[in-house]
Amino acid sequence: MANPYLQGAHAPVAREITLTDLRVTGALPESLDGRYLRNGPNPIGEVDPATYHWFTGTGMIHGIRLREGRAEWYRNRWVRGPAAAAQLGEPERPSSGDAGMDLTGPNTNVLGHAGKTLALTEGGIANMELDYELGTVGPCDFGGTISGGYTAHPKRDPATGELHAVSYSFARGNQVQYSVIGVDGRARRTVDVTVGGSTMMHDFSLTENYVVFYDLPVTFDLEKVLGPPVVTTPLPLSDQATLVAGAAIGGVTVPDPITAAAAPTPTDSGIPYSWKPGYRTRVGVMPRDGGDADVRWFDIDPCFVFHPLNAYEVDDTIVLDLARHPKAFDADDERDGAISTLERWTVKLGGGDVTQTLLDDLHQEFPRIDERFTGRRHRYGYTVGLTPGAASVNHTLVKHDLVAATSQIRDFGPATAIGEFVFEPAAPDSPEGHGYLMGLVSHLADDTTDLTILDAATLETLATVHLPVRVPTGFHGNWIPD
Repeated sequence: MANPYLQGAHAPVAREITLTDLRVTGALPESLDGRYLRNGPNPIGEVDPATYHWFTGTGMIHGIRLREGRAEWYRNRWVRGPAAAAQLGEPERPSSGDAGMDLTGPNTNVLGHAGKTLALTEGGIANMELDYELGTVGPCDFGGTISGGYTAHPKRDPATGELHAVSYSFARGNQVQYSVIGVDGRARRTVDVTVGGSTMMHDFSLTENYVVFYDLPVTFDLEKVLGPPVVTTPLPLSDQATLVAGAAIGGVTVPDPITAAAAPTPTDSGIPYSWKPGYRTRVGVMPRDGGDADVRWFDIDPCFVFHPLNAYEVDDTIVLDLARHPKAFDADDERDGAISTLERWTVKLGGGDVTQTLLDDLHQEFPRIDERFTGRRHRYGYTVGLTPGAASVNHTLVKHDLVAATSQIRDFGPATAIGEFVFEPAAPDSPEGHGYLMGLVSHLADDTTDLTILDAATLETLATVHLPVRVPTGFHGNWIPD
C-alpha cells in the first residue's frame, strides 16, 4: 500500500542543495531584506512505507535570502539532531544536557530571536540553533535557563520583544510550563502550571495581561507506546523512559498534528497521544505575573485546538479567535476528521463562562495575523483552506476581515499545493494589514516551487521567486529580517 506522505507534494527530497541568483518575476519590495525560512519533515534515506508517518520525518529547513530586490540564494538543510547526524555520517553536535531529549532534528517551526536562528519542536524534544546559512550549531537551552524541551509555538510580545511560551511533555506529568525568554535570549521567568493530565498543549494564547491555557482531551497514552500490558514485572524506570522516548518520537516530535487529526489515527501510528473521553475540557486564564494558584479555569465542551489566531482583552472579557476541531487522535471515531472551523470564544472573567461563536464554517487551519498585533485587538487574519482527508493538498488562502465579517479567497489552482502564508508589514508603522503575505506554492505538474509575495490588502501577486526544485509540503515558517 502506498504511503501518501512519501509521494506527490509530500514526498521528501533526497539531497541538500544551494542555488544562487534566483529568477524573479514582478518586483520584490525593497524593504524585504532578510530570509524566509520554513521547516518541515523530510526523512533521510529509505523509510518503511508501512510505518512512516509525516510527523516522524527529520526536520529540514528551506530558506530564501532576499536583499535589494534580488533573491540571492535558496538552501535546504537537514536539522542535525543526533539521529540525523549519525545517518549523514557526521559527528554529533554538543549534547543538549537539560535542553530536552536528543532525538531526531526538530521539524515544526523556525524563527529568529536574540540574533539566533532556532529550529523548534515540542513535547520535550531539544530544539536546535542554526547558523545564518542553515547549518546546525547545536541544541538550544537558552543559555541553560530552560530544561526539558520548549515548544513549536512561542509568541513574541510586540511591545517588549520577549518570547512567551507554554511547553508540555509526558515527562512533566500533569504540568505545563509557562516561560518568558528575554531579548537577551535567556529565560527571565518560568512558571509550572497544573493541568488535568499529561495533555498535548500544542499552542496557547497571549494577551497584554494574561496567558491562556487550553487543557483539552488529547493526552499521553502509554499503552500506545508500550502496547497492552502482557507482563506483571515492571521495567526499570530508566528503561521504560528510554522506550517511551524512542517509540514516542512520532508524537513528541510531531508538532502540528493537523494531518493526523484529519483522519482516524491507527493505534500503531507511533503517536503516543489519544482522545480521552470524559476528560474535563477547560480554558485556563492566568495573569502574566501570576502563578499556578492564580489560574482561573472555565469549562467548555470537548474539542481540540491546534492553533489560535490571536487573543485580546475587552473590558472584563478575553476574546480568543482560533481554529476549532471537534476531535483529534480518536482512532475509534470516524468523525475525528470532521471539519475544523474558525471560531471566537469570549471568556467572561466576571461571569465565569465561555461563549463560543462561529466565524467561518470553511474547513481551515494554520491561522496567522499581522504579529505587531499579537495579544492586541486585531482586524485581519489569514488561514489556509483545507481539503478534508489525510495527506490532502491545499491550494486556497483565506483573508478574514473580522470587523466587516467578510472573507476573501485566493485560489492558486488545483495543480498547486500551498502551506501557511506569513505577514510582514510594509513599514514598522504601517496600519494593520498593510504589507505583504509570503509563502511557498508548489507546482505539482513540473516539480517546481515559487516563493510568492502577495499584496496583503488585495491578495494579488507582487513578485515571485522561482525555484527550479520541489519543496515538500511542511509545517511552519517565518520571515526573519536582517
